[in-house]
Amino acid sequence: MKKETHFLIVGLGLLGGSYAQGLSAAGYEVDAIDLDEQNLQYAAQAGWIRQFSVEPDPALIQQADVLIFAVYPNTIVDWIRANQSWMKKDAILTDVTGVKRGIVETVQQFLRKDLEFIGAHPMAGKEVSGAKNSDSSLFHVANFIVTPTEKNTPRGIALAYDLAKTLGFAHLSELSLQQHDKMISFVSQLTHVIAVTLMNTHDNTHLAEYTGDSFRDLTRIAKINENLWTELFLLNQDYLLQDIDDFAAELQHFRKALAQGDSEEMKRLFRQSTQRRQQFDH
Repeated sequence: MKKETHFLIVGLGLLGGSYAQGLSAAGYEVDAIDLDEQNLQYAAQAGWIRQFSVEPDPALIQQADVLIFAVYPNTIVDWIRANQSWMKKDAILTDVTGVKRGIVETVQQFLRKDLEFIGAHPMAGKEVSGAKNSDSSLFHVANFIVTPTEKNTPRGIALAYDLAKTLGFAHLSELSLQQHDKMISFVSQLTHVIAVTLMNTHDNTHLAEYTGDSFRDLTRIAKINENLWTELFLLNQDYLLQDIDDFAAELQHFRKALAQGDSEEMKRLFRQSTQRRQQFDH
C-alpha cells in the first residue's frame, strides 16, 4: 500500500481500535467513526486516529481511500447503502466480520460500480471490548482470511493482503464465501455454542471455588456479546445447525460407549482426539 493511503475505520471497538493502532504505527493516516465518543477520544489521545466523528461525516468519508468496517454484520450493509454516495471514486471497502455470505454478496450487488468491497476476516480477538482493550499485537500470532468473489479485482485482493501484512498477521489464506462460512461454523461458532451450553448446564455460582484450568479453558469464550453473536449465528444458520447435529451425534456415541462400559471404544476415541490435537498443534 502507498504511504499516502488514507484509512477510515467505521467501528472503533476492539478490532477496529487494533487496526487503528497498527496502521498508525505503520505511518498511515487513520480517521474513525464510532457511536461511542469515549472510544474515539481514547484512540485520538493515544495517537491512533487523526479526525473522528460519532456519526457518518461526509468529509471523513470523502477523504478515505480504504474504508474498514468493524461493526455488526447487518450494520455494514445498512451503513454502506446509506453512505456510499459520499465515497471517493475507486475507494476500496473491507470488513472484519465473522460471516461472509449474505454480507459480501449483498453489498456487492448494490455497491456503486466505481467502488469495491473485498471481504476479509482477522481471526483474532479477546473476551473484552472497546478501544481501550485494543492491541495490534493480537494479530502477530493470528490468521487472516481473504474471501474474494468474481466481482473483486486484482487490485482489491492485493489491498486485502497488503493490509494483513502491514498489520503483521502470522498466516494469510484465501477462501470462497461458502468455504469461509462452513469453516468458521465449526472452528468458532460451534465452540461458542459448546462453551455457552456448558455454562448453562448447571447453576455454577460457586464453581470458581472448586474448578481447575480445564473448565476455565473450555468456558473462556462463554463471556459473549449476545447481540453480535446472535446475528452471526443466524446469518450462518444452515452450517451451524449441521455442526451442532454432528457434535450431538458424536456426544451420543461417547455416551453409548460409557453406558455400555466399552473401555476399548473410549480409549480409541481418546487416542483419535489426541492424534488430531497433535496434528493441530503442528
